[in-house]
Amino acid sequence: MRLSAGLVYPPPMDGSWAGDLVRVGGDARQRFHDARAYGRPDGSGLLLAPVEAAHLLFRGDLEAVDGDGFAAFLERQPEAVGAGFLAYADLRERGYYLAPAREGWVADPPPVADFAVFPRGSGPGENGVAHWLRVVGERESVAAATLGDVDLGVVDEEGEVTYFETGRPEPTGEPLAAPPAARGTLLADRVVVWDPAPSLYGELFFGQPLAGRAGDPAGPVQLSLVEAAHLATTGALELAGGAAAVSERGRAVEGDRFDRRLTAYAALRSAGVVPKTGFKFGADFRTYVDVESVSSLGHSVALVRVLPADATVSPRELSLDVRLAGGVRKRYWYALVEGDAVRWLEVGRLTP
Repeated sequence: MRLSAGLVYPPPMDGSWAGDLVRVGGDARQRFHDARAYGRPDGSGLLLAPVEAAHLLFRGDLEAVDGDGFAAFLERQPEAVGAGFLAYADLRERGYYLAPAREGWVADPPPVADFAVFPRGSGPGENGVAHWLRVVGERESVAAATLGDVDLGVVDEEGEVTYFETGRPEPTGEPLAAPPAARGTLLADRVVVWDPAPSLYGELFFGQPLAGRAGDPAGPVQLSLVEAAHLATTGALELAGGAAAVSERGRAVEGDRFDRRLTAYAALRSAGVVPKTGFKFGADFRTYVDVESVSSLGHSVALVRVLPADATVSPRELSLDVRLAGGVRKRYWYALVEGDAVRWLEVGRLTP
């Protein structure tokens, strides 16, 4: 028995490998699973995933696994434990029980999840799963399409863990009125409508007065290429060469990115959300909902970055995007575009 400050602790136990799991006998089930939600019962004993065994070795509850102490165990299992051990230990220290997201430990885990994190103070089967968590190192790339059903734990080069919450938003706003008919001229990288209906800018928030904020809101309006292509495609804007001319110009200056941005732009407008350039925020768009007039415009609610559906993002990019959005009190959305389809992803900071 171990003694510490007058308290008596059971002696540490030994485990042994059973395939890719660690088996511990004796009263391990009562000590580790029933009391602290480690592992999966196996008859009178207990099966542990490598990360669970590593944590029990780290705590001193296990003495060794087939003769390996904590250091030797980690050296032999660098891929099986890795960054996951640091996130596992961090969440345990914060008072959470968690289980590996593998068959037999939890039901129906998302394919890319590493852990099921249970509500604080709850174990498996009590109050559901609070977070499905995927863990990566800061230098790993993440396929954006795999997020949305899992939260993300990023372990940096000093071992600190930063958590991100991800979800699948559905952009919605009040239905927007049909835009008025307009005629425009295609210039280098924009279209100018010389005699617009006042509602084009004043109510529907298309374009900007030609001279910016100092311009006459009732005078000529300049449209971005994306705005012009959208209006021309819907038949509201007439100009030489039509929608094809605007889209061709857009591709000339942006490449394939233009078509993706146009698809996301159209999807937002269709959902009652008004997108405007997000350049000053390092995004593709900033978005507004429930727009009645430019004169009473509120703050934009979300920043949008448009990516191809198969894009990968680095944890550093995610961190920068989320930090920026938080600094200006906005949400951060990714529009994952494939053909005419858009899949929405939202990412934000998570504090367990």
